[in-house]
Amino acid sequence: MEELVSLSRKELDKLSVIERVERGELSQVDAALMISRSTRQLRRLLVRYRQQGEQGLVSCRRGKPSNNRLSNTRREEIVTLIASQYQDFGPTLANEMLAERHNIHVSAETVRQLMTDRGIWRAKVRRGVNAHPMRERRSKRGELIQIDGSPHAWFEDRGPKCTLIVFIDDATSELMALQFWPQETTESYMSTLRQYLQDHGRPVSIYSDRHGIFRPVVDTEKPGLTQFGRALEALDIESIQANSPQAKGRVERVNRTLQDRLVKEMRLNGISTLAAGNAFLHEFVERFNTRFAKPALIAVDAHRELMHTTTELDLMMSFQSQRKISKNLEVRYNNQVYQLIAVERRRRLTGAQATICEHYDGRISILVKGEQMDYKVFKRGEQPKPVEDEKTLNHRVDQAVKQRTHKPKATHPWKKLPVTEGGYRDQA
Repeated sequence: MEELVSLSRKELDKLSVIERVERGELSQVDAALMISRSTRQLRRLLVRYRQQGEQGLVSCRRGKPSNNRLSNTRREEIVTLIASQYQDFGPTLANEMLAERHNIHVSAETVRQLMTDRGIWRAKVRRGVNAHPMRERRSKRGELIQIDGSPHAWFEDRGPKCTLIVFIDDATSELMALQFWPQETTESYMSTLRQYLQDHGRPVSIYSDRHGIFRPVVDTEKPGLTQFGRALEALDIESIQANSPQAKGRVERVNRTLQDRLVKEMRLNGISTLAAGNAFLHEFVERFNTRFAKPALIAVDAHRELMHTTTELDLMMSFQSQRKISKNLEVRYNNQVYQLIAVERRRRLTGAQATICEHYDGRISILVKGEQMDYKVFKRGEQPKPVEDEKTLNHRVDQAVKQRTHKPKATHPWKKLPVTEGGYRDQA
């Protein structure tokens, strides 16, 4: 009975070439080039073919384990380490942690197979998504910066839920600035923008969503500028709003990546507060950019030099509003009266517009025709309640609940009063 020999496609190609050599149709040099082997290796294949026939061309490694296969002991060590410390990590991130923290260097696919075999990892079924037209990246670093706020349980159950403000470059996918804040507010974006300007300079444009921080709620032909939009205009930075979350997909995707990688790295480092998290971000950003950033198509940095002083930046990034100066050189703001100290210029200042700059640390500056004025406060009133939006409402309600759920101590005098027949405590 004839023995059946199974050959792969590559082995069949070798067979056809060697048969042509045997028939004298090809030289050994030409045949070696056709199968990408040396002439010496071709002669070995000819000897095996003449001795064993087609069976001589079958790989001797077929059916045997790979020489690079991990030993059972090593596989068990890796699986035990992943199950004890990286139970909820994805295979790629778990593989990086094994290399960085335990000096175990294997491929990500090996880790994926080990986690799948032991039931630690299960591949997610991808749902069908709507197709969106692709947009090419910008060609230069600093031409377009996508920004967004990502509310999430960044410290899991070790700390409060907060928001991460993210600035990412469109050309390189490089994280440019990150900051943790309790809520997504104008102040949080102003602070992150200032960090960005100090580290990189002024970008050409900033790409955001249509939240009220970036676009006024009133829908008119000329809606004006928000506080953040006014600061960008003063810095000569173009403000662009996206029509949909998919339009700024680069920052949306990096938010999902950060919610996985950053959360788990802070867990491993025992970080549970906003201050500690912000201190950790600098180190994290450097490693993240080394791992994921791409080179720009054109190696020219489009950032421009920051040509403003610290005082000018303080004024630009404050909350500004306009007031009319009275005959007594007074302006009113937040139920307080500010009197300008400039009696000699009373006639020129009366009726002029003053710009009230409320800094986020509570300071007040007053500008008249670009000049910062001295003043004194001679009347104080009750501060108005701040207006909340959908992104800050939950934080405000949580604070109110905490204030109203306070329970007096057992030693409080009110607890010691006798209770009357009607169920009330007698304070007589």
